[in-house]
Amino acid sequence: MSNDINMPSDEELTALIDGELPSQDAARIEALVNADERVAARLEFLSHSNLPFKEAFTPLLAAAPRASLESMLAAIPTQRESRGSSFASRRGFLGALAASVVVGVIADRAYLGIGRSLSKDEGGGAEWRAVVAQYISLYTPDTLAGPVPPADVQSIQLAQIDRKLGLALSPRMVALPGVDFKRVLLLEYDERPLAQIAYLDPETGPMALCIIRSDKGEKAPDIEGREGMNVIYWSSRSYAFMLIGHAPADRMQEIVDNLRSKLTA
Repeated sequence: MSNDINMPSDEELTALIDGELPSQDAARIEALVNADERVAARLEFLSHSNLPFKEAFTPLLAAAPRASLESMLAAIPTQRESRGSSFASRRGFLGALAASVVVGVIADRAYLGIGRSLSKDEGGGAEWRAVVAQYISLYTPDTLAGPVPPADVQSIQLAQIDRKLGLALSPRMVALPGVDFKRVLLLEYDERPLAQIAYLDPETGPMALCIIRSDKGEKAPDIEGREGMNVIYWSSRSYAFMLIGHAPADRMQEIVDNLRSKLTA
């Protein structure tokens, strides 16, 4: 498998699913799907997704500028009006999402489904880390491209973690040395909230700090390899944490040592 193939954006893959890509672009992405299993896996994920995006984004979309949003939507050509109101609603929501990106406010919510009960590992074992690693393995630097959000926007995004998991975090607490904060994603693993703070390391690419509730109790950091990445995981009395990325193990350990000192301060 070539590492030179660029992952298409979710917007491009969604347009392909909806039949909205020009034939030349569609042929290009279909060729990527056939050549790269990462692209095929992401297309499969989006094709079978029944995610409640609209409900998840409602609080953030309220902050998007209405005038800018309407002008953006007006500029989007619709090639297949015959798809009806369901497609129009989807296109409208994607336009709203684009507007939220313009004002620097991003959060995602998705479902990581796996057909096994979380009660088997109480949120603190290997199962959730395996699922997250599969998800993160689809990320490329292009996935997290764009400017670093300012501190006030980071605070808004981090407040979602407090609302969902009862864990208050500040930009200072989750800042990683030499790694750019990019966005907060709220996911759901087997009906439990799972927070992901996504970063972009200029040297090694995507990195993420993931947090889920855990009844396992305190555990010192340990390391494992998953999906070609290094994972360092640990837990407090109420939460399980994992830092995952392509950076060398010793650098990941240094980052975790710095991170834990701030999280427990």
